Amino acid sequence: MKILVIGGGGREHAICHALSLDESVTALYCAPGNPGIAAVAELHPVNPLDPDAVAKLAVELGADLVVVGPEAPLVAGVADAVREAGIAVFGPSKAAAQLEGSKAFSKDVMAAAGVPTAEAFVCSTPEEAARALDAFGPPYVVKDDALAAGKGVVVTEDRDAALAHANACVRVVIEEYLDGPEVSLFALTDGTTVLPLQPAQDFKRVGDDDEGPNTGGMGAYSPLPWAPENLVAEVLERVLQPTVDELRRQGTPFVGLLYAGLALTKRGVRVIEFNARFGDPETQVVLPLLKSPLAQLLHHAATGTLGEVEPLQWHDGAAVTVVLAAAGYPGTPRGGDRITGTDEAEATGAVTVYHAGTATNDAGELVASGGRVLAVTGRAADLASARDLAYAALGRIELSGGHHRTDIAAKAISGLISVP
Repeated sequence: MKILVIGGGGREHAICHALSLDESVTALYCAPGNPGIAAVAELHPVNPLDPDAVAKLAVELGADLVVVGPEAPLVAGVADAVREAGIAVFGPSKAAAQLEGSKAFSKDVMAAAGVPTAEAFVCSTPEEAARALDAFGPPYVVKDDALAAGKGVVVTEDRDAALAHANACVRVVIEEYLDGPEVSLFALTDGTTVLPLQPAQDFKRVGDDDEGPNTGGMGAYSPLPWAPENLVAEVLERVLQPTVDELRRQGTPFVGLLYAGLALTKRGVRVIEFNARFGDPETQVVLPLLKSPLAQLLHHAATGTLGEVEPLQWHDGAAVTVVLAAAGYPGTPRGGDRITGTDEAEATGAVTVYHAGTATNDAGELVASGGRVLAVTGRAADLASARDLAYAALGRIELSGGHHRTDIAAKAISGLISVP
């Protein structure tokens, strides 16, 4: 297979890295890619938000499969254009991608499918938002009803801050706060069959102990030693399969990666949100543990034959990833700072340094070009060893003003996470 991956972040680096290990892949391209991806794939310039340009590139390259990484191209209709060009694509249509593109649409689908989620109000005016905040009380949960790169959600005890966020958005979803630990569960689907992957947990807040504003994700780990044994089976039955069935019933079949963000509450599993693509940085811990060849799985999903796939195989052990962010993130990140030590980091053992926001300057040096710059992933026999590997590797990387959390996976290792 010749495969074209669309995107240029840490998630796409993890996807390309996994695809490069699949013997069925004869050529691997990425557009636009990044310096890290360039080590495993041939890069091509493209505007990932231009459906016609992406489809044209796929045709020119003779791609057998296109994998769309980020959410914005999906919501822009890139998958539709590629399909119309006669090329298999792993990624939902523009209509189905509204499951992530619109929180209100997502809530409607969940209601129709009987999927357990938080009670919510959709608000378009300051008055509606104020009434909704008062109906639920603190902590307040306010979600922008549009794509916001993982930073459109505010969870706060401060009513004024919650209302200010609501008023800064055109439309918001205000919902009840869900207690309990959070889980990210990915599932491949061809629009009918749903194949869940291994669950992970990510860390949205910028600081240790979940302090500070939300980010796109500061780290993740998998598997979850504290998760109930039947968690994946329960989520497949109560959440994933009903959602896929409902979208197909509505005439918008979902083909690609369905990501369920979950809270394990006192009242059971509840959906926090759906995403229409692999999560970042959870992909950087889930894919390194997947033993089954990734390219064939994605092609089966894209061609409606996922039901033919053998049960997934996983490597033993665990993976932990820690995100190194640029100075100023998650506000206005500072670009152009030189990055050194990535090769030394990968030499520490079973470590992969995924590039998320990197570029090369005129001197050919690696520099920061985004908010989340690198995701340093360690894989080992157990969670504690994987965590030690990741942090030891991170310690060899230099980035002026760079910052990271120091507590990724710590509570899971210490047994401090419990399910209500």
